[in-house]
Amino acid sequence: MKDFALIGAAGYIAPKHMKAIKETGNDLVAAFDKFDSVGVMDGYFPQASFFNEFERFDRHLEKLKRESKGVDFVSVCSPNYLHDSHIRFGLRLGADVVCEKPLVLNPWNMDGLEMVEKETGSRVFNILQLRLHPVIIKLREKVLAEPVGKTHDIDLTYISSRGNWYYTSWKGDESKSGGIATNIGIHFFDMLVWIFGKVKSNIVHLQTHDRASGYLELERARVRWFLSINQETLPESILAKGKTIYRSLALEGQEIEFSEGFVDLHTESYAGILLGKGFGLQEARSSVELVHDIRQQKGIGLIGDYHPFSKKPLADHPFL
Repeated sequence: MKDFALIGAAGYIAPKHMKAIKETGNDLVAAFDKFDSVGVMDGYFPQASFFNEFERFDRHLEKLKRESKGVDFVSVCSPNYLHDSHIRFGLRLGADVVCEKPLVLNPWNMDGLEMVEKETGSRVFNILQLRLHPVIIKLREKVLAEPVGKTHDIDLTYISSRGNWYYTSWKGDESKSGGIATNIGIHFFDMLVWIFGKVKSNIVHLQTHDRASGYLELERARVRWFLSINQETLPESILAKGKTIYRSLALEGQEIEFSEGFVDLHTESYAGILLGKGFGLQEARSSVELVHDIRQQKGIGLIGDYHPFSKKPLADHPFL
């Protein structure tokens, strides 16, 4: 049994990490969040120590370390812009770190973490759960078995509706979340590069407060992509069903369905990490570099080969 500490216990994704820690037979001994709405812990680890001041959380973990009861892992579920700091905290504590996506916001943060890994001897692992999805694994195996030079045409669409609260949270602040492409798209970009190879060309058509779209040329694919948090961009057929999320990966016009199991792979991710098979800094680097490059572009407009959803009417920011 390994002992875990968790940073960001009140966040949306934290329960998936608590569940994964429990289902892999391990223990959560301490958790931190500046917000105290963490009653979800009762269903997993009611005996875990909880702190809403980081200084006291830090002191508690240092005390455990001095008593030879230090934690083995620190799980990081905090806002994106804090990942780099919280990962370094875990490494310097002498623990390995499991961090949500995006691992960090900037490529140079990866370089710094590599140095801290070497200094401490501890490791960083990123949750890249789509690499564990059976449908995605099968698709990758098919692509890698094809003749060298074969290139696929892909339309990737991901719409995950968010209310106006989004814009007053840290997620609506690009400097903290990394913007739409980073915050909701990084796992898809990781998946695409993992399957279809390195980025050869990266063009952004649109980049606004509620959507982003562009064109990627990869070694084995040409990808038109569209990401949105605006419910009004959902297809009519999805709206008619009362659904608020739409995921689509069309390969040469044929739908690749991977919605089932999409959000249920954290336990498998933890099991792999505990067996020494987790995804480390090098595996996470390509997607961090890609979304950083996207973030630096303003968008050229509807020029060239753009995603059809890019033509949908733009929306005003609700608070500007």
